[in-house]
Amino acid sequence: MLRPNMYYDQLKESYLFYNIAQKTKKYLELHPEQKLLRMGIGDVSLPLCDAVIRALHEAVNEQAEKESFHGYMPECGALFLREAIAEYYKKNGIQLSVEEVFVSSGASDELGDILDLFDRENSALVIEPAYPAYVDANTMAGRKIIHLASGKENGFLPEPGEDAKADILYICSPNNPTGAVFSYEQLQKWVDFANENGSVILFDAAYEAFIEEDFPHSIFELEGAKTCAIEICSLSKTAGFTGTRLGYTVIPKELQRNGMNLNEMWVRNRTTKTNGVSYIIQKGGAAVFTEEGQKQIHSNIRIYKKNAHVLMEVLDKLGIWYTGGKNAPYIWMKCPEGMGSWDFFDYLLNEIQVVGTPGAGFGECGEGYFRFSTFGSPEDTKEAAKRLLALFSR
Repeated sequence: MLRPNMYYDQLKESYLFYNIAQKTKKYLELHPEQKLLRMGIGDVSLPLCDAVIRALHEAVNEQAEKESFHGYMPECGALFLREAIAEYYKKNGIQLSVEEVFVSSGASDELGDILDLFDRENSALVIEPAYPAYVDANTMAGRKIIHLASGKENGFLPEPGEDAKADILYICSPNNPTGAVFSYEQLQKWVDFANENGSVILFDAAYEAFIEEDFPHSIFELEGAKTCAIEICSLSKTAGFTGTRLGYTVIPKELQRNGMNLNEMWVRNRTTKTNGVSYIIQKGGAAVFTEEGQKQIHSNIRIYKKNAHVLMEVLDKLGIWYTGGKNAPYIWMKCPEGMGSWDFFDYLLNEIQVVGTPGAGFGECGEGYFRFSTFGSPEDTKEAAKRLLALFSR
C-alpha cells in the first residue's frame, strides 16, 4: 500500500486567513450596509505599470507570428531577463554572472522548491514572528525546525547565538510581518555566523524596493555572503506581479557544501523539474528593469509608502509602539491596553470596521501585536487612520 508523506499530519491548522475571512463574512451578513476597510491583505491594489503592459502586449503579438513565436523557454530563465537582473545588481554595486541568476514563478514557489537542495536531516532556523510558509515547507519535508524568538526589546531583529545554530537560516529583510530591516552591521553578524557554522542563509528580499534609508537591499552587499547565502526575490510587491507571478533567485557559484556546488545543483533541479516561466511574462518582467519601468514602479511604491506615512502619523499621535512602515509595506504595532491579537481584531472590526491581521497568526511571538498592510487604496487608508484616531482618542 502506498505510504503518503506523513509529515503533512504534523502541520498545524492554517487558521489565520481562514478565520479572518469567516469573521468578516459573519460581520457583513449581520451588517450588510457597512463597508469594511481592509488593511490586512498583502496583495497590491495598483495595476501593472505602463511599461510592463506594453511589453506584455508586444510579447502576445510576437506569439501570433511564426517568425517571432517562442515555444519552450530556457528552464533557468530567458537570457534577456537574466541579463537585466544582473545589470540591476551591478547598478547597486554587486557583480553577478548571468549563470548565477535564476528566473522563477515567484518567491513563494521558490522558497519551497529550494529545499530540494538540502538533506532532510538539516535543521532550519525560523526567526519568529515569521511568514508561515517557512515553517510549513520544512514541516512537510520532515525537517527539524528551530524557532528563534524576537520581540520589541530587540526591534524584532535578533542577533545570532548558540540558540540560533542551524543548517538553514531564514532571514527576511525588510521583514514580513514586522516591517523591521536589518542594518549592515546586524546582517554582517548573520553572514559571519553562517560561514563559521557551515550554514546556508535563505535571504528573502521580496520587499527590498521599499527601503529608503541606508540598509542592505541585498545580502550580497555583505562581505562573505557569496559563500553562505541564497537570495530569493519577487516582482509581486515590487512591480504588482501578484497575479502574473514572476521572481528570481541568486545562487553564487562560490556556494559549496561537502564538495557539492549549489549553483550547479540548482541548474540540474530546474532542468529536471520545470519547463521555465512563459516568454510573455518574462518579457513583461524585463520591462521592470528598464529606466522607464523603474520610474513607474517606484511611483506606485511611493503611493503605498504614503499610505504607511498616514498610518504611522496616527500611531505616533496616539503613542502606540510600532515598527516597519518607513522601509517596508507593513506596520507592526503593539496592541493597545494589553489586548490580545484576536481581541484587537474583533474590536477594530466591530467598532470601526477596519480589518488587519492578528500577529498571533505569525507565531507565538506575534501574540499581542497586529499587522497593517499599506497596499490598500489611499482613500481607504486615510479613512481607516481617521477612524483609528477617533477610536483611541475617546
